[in-house]
Amino acid sequence: MANTQKSISLGLQGGGVHAAFGWGVIDQLLADGRLRIDALSGTSSGAMMAVVMAQGMKDGGAEGAREALKSFWKKVSVVSAMLPLRMKVVDKFLGHVGLDLSPTTMALDVITRIFSPYQFNLFDINPLRGIVEELVDFDALNKTSPLGLYINATHARTGRGKIFDAKDVSLDAVMASACLPYMFKTVEVDGEPYWEGSFSGCPALAPLINNGHCPDILVVQIHPTNVEEVPTHAADILDRATEMSFNSMLHMELKSIALYNQMIRLAKLDQKEIFIHRIESEDMLASLGRSSKMNADWDFLVYLHDLGVQAATDWLEQNFDLIGKSSSYDMDAMAA
Repeated sequence: MANTQKSISLGLQGGGVHAAFGWGVIDQLLADGRLRIDALSGTSSGAMMAVVMAQGMKDGGAEGAREALKSFWKKVSVVSAMLPLRMKVVDKFLGHVGLDLSPTTMALDVITRIFSPYQFNLFDINPLRGIVEELVDFDALNKTSPLGLYINATHARTGRGKIFDAKDVSLDAVMASACLPYMFKTVEVDGEPYWEGSFSGCPALAPLINNGHCPDILVVQIHPTNVEEVPTHAADILDRATEMSFNSMLHMELKSIALYNQMIRLAKLDQKEIFIHRIESEDMLASLGRSSKMNADWDFLVYLHDLGVQAATDWLEQNFDLIGKSSSYDMDAMAA
């Protein structure tokens, strides 16, 4: 199989619990076996998956990576069951996937609009930190990573993106990448303050291009580009505005890549084009609603995983032959 594998790099968006869709995508890509993952660029919860996957691959190859990701999401579900913000029996009975009706959700919406995390989260509690710390040996990854690894965070004073690669990625760097400033206190790395990486790259594609990796990049997109209805409730408006802001960074990079490819073709330069591919489930993820991003009930995580598996299966069936030859994503439309 190794002699017939095609190489590809992955760009992993975050998106709270919805990133479990990306877990399903990766699970299927690894199970299929026809692709060799050359490098990972992850932001926010995508950054967590990236380091967990790299650790699993280091320990046990593709199967090790699959088991590590499953363990990560299982632990997320277990921890969430001990928190106030969780699914209630009545929610499951009524078929709810979000937490809009939860009093805790309503209270959290109000709190995060009035108080900063320096006021309501005095001890800077983030249960995901302990999970990542348990599953990833950062010292070992720093010495020998089985693939290219890039984590993006945003410098809180300058707004510029900071890329942490396999040689300097750390637990703090990963948590900085996932630091939504209205939920968590600023994370310091080497004395510098960082916020959520999606403000500056969602995910950052440049390091996948600039560091000699394969020319094919597969973006696993979690934040929907389009929605059926314009939100009218305050919390939903803020959530959609945030999604648009995050996606705008991705679209800027994709447009730059599209223009670069056009220049190569027009000038007939002796350089390789960058081939872009995308897997998403826009209709389904957009329909789930804002509060479902906080629903870490195991059944819901498995549902998202299975959506990702199906999306990856369909994408492979339709586009595998294009890998190494052309983009399966409409790059000409991006350049327009």
